[in-house]
Amino acid sequence: MDNLVLDKAIGLLKTNKDSWANLSISEKIPLFQSITAKTVEVAQDWAEAANQAKSISNDSPLSGEEWTSGPWALIYGVESMIGTLKALNNGENPPIGKIRSRPDGRVVANIFPYNIYHRLLLSGIKAEVWMQKSVNENNFNDHIAQIYKSNSKNGHVSLVLGGGNVSSIPPLDVLDRLFAHQSVSLLKVHPVNNYLKEIFDKIFEDFISAGYIQIVSGGADVGKYLCNHEGVDHIHITGGAKTYDSIVFGTGKEGLERKQSGKKKINKSITAELGCVTPIIVVPGPWSTADIKYQAENIATQKLHNASFNCVAGQVLILPESWDKSNDLLAEVKSTISKTTARDPYYPGSEDRHNSIKNNYDNCEYLDENEKLSRLFVTGLDHKSNDEYLFQNEVFVGALAQTSLPGDNPGDYLVNAMKFCNEKLWGTLGANIIIHPKTIKQLGPHWENIISALKYGSIGVNTWCALAFLTSECTWGAFPGHSIEDIQSGNGVVHNTRLFDRPEKTVVYAPFSPFPRNLLKGELHMFPKPPWFVTNKQAHNVSRRFTYFQAKPSPLHLPGLFFDALRG
Repeated sequence: MDNLVLDKAIGLLKTNKDSWANLSISEKIPLFQSITAKTVEVAQDWAEAANQAKSISNDSPLSGEEWTSGPWALIYGVESMIGTLKALNNGENPPIGKIRSRPDGRVVANIFPYNIYHRLLLSGIKAEVWMQKSVNENNFNDHIAQIYKSNSKNGHVSLVLGGGNVSSIPPLDVLDRLFAHQSVSLLKVHPVNNYLKEIFDKIFEDFISAGYIQIVSGGADVGKYLCNHEGVDHIHITGGAKTYDSIVFGTGKEGLERKQSGKKKINKSITAELGCVTPIIVVPGPWSTADIKYQAENIATQKLHNASFNCVAGQVLILPESWDKSNDLLAEVKSTISKTTARDPYYPGSEDRHNSIKNNYDNCEYLDENEKLSRLFVTGLDHKSNDEYLFQNEVFVGALAQTSLPGDNPGDYLVNAMKFCNEKLWGTLGANIIIHPKTIKQLGPHWENIISALKYGSIGVNTWCALAFLTSECTWGAFPGHSIEDIQSGNGVVHNTRLFDRPEKTVVYAPFSPFPRNLLKGELHMFPKPPWFVTNKQAHNVSRRFTYFQAKPSPLHLPGLFFDALRG
């Protein structure tokens, strides 16, 4: 792309940055509302374009992934932002449920569910945001939506380097800059999903015509030019740590020297979401055969969703050494993965990353005979090792590792698992725990102490932590505290539609058993097999219906949604 075109786009944003910062909330609301309406218009085209790019048939259940992580996620996020803006416009705080204080004084805010449709359609799912230790009940309100309560009205220009794997990441990141930081934004669409540029142009049409958003395409050369542009005040990137380092410190010997000394090459702020070696912690308990089968589907989904090209794709399965059901679960996970449809390895570099795993492990087990890239399983990794390849490298390809940890009881085992994840695994973006409700009850207060000690930005309990990405009231980002010299999973958060300014982590909870089998265990909910499961046979129908329902909720649409959901 011609640099003059890029200069013109940044110039337009600079002209309008103060206008956006000073625009009243009541004037911003219609702009956000326009995004929902325009997303509905292009939702079918969006999902089908993503399916084509990833070699998924439009009538395949797997196409539900593109509805859920594409138009549905954007509509949900925008509608949540609108709810916050309306509350602020009425002089109220954003809609937040009950808050509580833990014994250590840390504040926990309930943020989901918050309406009747959530309680019906996502029954049994809840989410909390845990604040940093400096936030308590007395100063809690001082750490909500300060960007809208401050007198500072100076605008600034953000550059958003969009992620290429999940199609809602670029528009949601742009909206985060506009909504949570009052910053006009230039989106550079990633080359992998540049096919969505025209769709994004349509969705953001009103923002673009007002000069608050500009969208461009291009490769690394365009990204480099924009990152060093004097008209850009802030950079937000979704990508890899190596890309972050090249932006902040440069490349080659000089870049390495700058990184070692902590001297940035750029003179602007930067936030980043950079992936993770994501653990799946299985806690011993009174599991039935049906539980093992269902949770194997849960684990397989965490690995295989989006062909494994997710920043929180499950990578290290942690099993209890002394649990008599570990081997049964391991066998069921392998069987489930081997039976799922092989996917097109559409993301660049897949073969190289796949080969790196095979070169590091002689005991790779092939779980299928995919002519492109077989799914790999590496079992029996040494949890004491400090240099295990699959503990230190996010593989971003269809490979799952397994290790076993000691512990005479669930409490001791969880302490060992917590220490292992915090000390041995690279990254802090997300972690998953699968635990029977009777075990949670048995652990008592010790259970929540483990969650408190886990240093991850998002934690999924009996669900994939990616659910925190989809429910935009949640915060999405690394556990706070990474330095620029050791950035790991990044810094800052996105989504966060309730505008907490000092969040530490989000915890998302889901039922252990699906409806109606849960009734036999005394779990009270109506949530069937989740539509994001790679084994859900109605995922495409449920996700499509849910997308249009999210844009315009109506009880008239509930019977069709329930009908498809219960057949999954």
